[in-house]
Amino acid sequence: MMNRNVVIAGMGCSEAGVRSDTGQEDLIVEAGLAAIESAGLVTGDVEASWFGCTTVSANHALLNFSLKLGYKAMTKVQNGGATGADALRGAYFAIASGLYDVTLAAGVEKPTDSGFVRYGEGAAMGGSSVGADSVAGEFSAPSNASMYLNRYSSVYGVAPDRMRSALTRLATRSRRAGSHNSLAAFQTPISEDDLRSAPRASGALTVLDCAESLDGAAAAIVCTEEVALRQGRPYIVLEGIGVASGGMEGRLDQRYEYLGLPEAREAARKAYAMAQIVDPEQEIDHASVFDMTTGSELLAYEDLGLAEKGRAVDVVLDGAFDIEGRIPTNTDGGMLSNGFQAGATGIRQVYESFLQLTGAAGDHQLPSVSKSLVYSVGGGIGSVSAFVQIFGKPD
Repeated sequence: MMNRNVVIAGMGCSEAGVRSDTGQEDLIVEAGLAAIESAGLVTGDVEASWFGCTTVSANHALLNFSLKLGYKAMTKVQNGGATGADALRGAYFAIASGLYDVTLAAGVEKPTDSGFVRYGEGAAMGGSSVGADSVAGEFSAPSNASMYLNRYSSVYGVAPDRMRSALTRLATRSRRAGSHNSLAAFQTPISEDDLRSAPRASGALTVLDCAESLDGAAAAIVCTEEVALRQGRPYIVLEGIGVASGGMEGRLDQRYEYLGLPEAREAARKAYAMAQIVDPEQEIDHASVFDMTTGSELLAYEDLGLAEKGRAVDVVLDGAFDIEGRIPTNTDGGMLSNGFQAGATGIRQVYESFLQLTGAAGDHQLPSVSKSLVYSVGGGIGSVSAFVQIFGKPD
């Protein structure tokens, strides 16, 4: 339980894509200054910051150098695909504890200028370099998702064409949503025919089912509600947060089901308890779900309690997660439209919640949003860090 309300009073987000004309510093300035200005503050108001980045060796100094924050407390964060979400967590706890009143969480990645790095190479995934564990540790994100999908289809008797229809619905929805987001990297909708003819990535997944690694940055001003009220700007309230990390149980325990992520289920349980949410299917009316692939997104709906066990395919095909559905999801186009930026994605996801809850989403604004869920995850097979956050409007 937090000692005082933690709110996000301002956010900024860069345009995603292959940003050949900009450096990491430029992207941080683009997102960071927008967040500070959005909150009605100046750089000198920031008392401490958390900086997420995985593709550069620079420490917190890169953030300070870019935004000229002065001699303030700064922390560099790295937690795989959940790096941005973990940077936010540090800022939340600092405010909740009473140590600071105004903090900044920012993340950036510039993978298009980082050279070729094979996903999961060596110990990057936390595995050993010998034995079966080393093989699992080298799987790509599409291979991971494909293995889970195969197991899921076998256990629940999902026919290949029905699974493909559900994945297609998610992919076409996200790319259609991205066409209304001026900051998205991909703003052209795709069709069923596009997916049918696209090259296979792994198993049932095509390349159009998978997020690209792209450049981008995002930032948030995390502060007390008193500060936000004093500035008189729109803000959102953190109502619940849950975090859980695995210890390679999936690679070491033969009883591991490969039907979802136990870390995600535990993180969701904690977040719902803190936010006093009893029935997430009925109480959540907007979501940003980590979609490195459409397959991982589909399975996440069950982990998050937004679909009953074994029914994710049915619920997706019923349109529950369409933009016009019961729980509009990835309304900014998700990672399929915005790309993957480990340091920034977890914050970029919250940026969409911030826009929807404050009524500032422009062309892709939903009619009514009161509770928004953000799910971020990083890691490999059977060992991930999962973050679930619940945001609402001020009372």
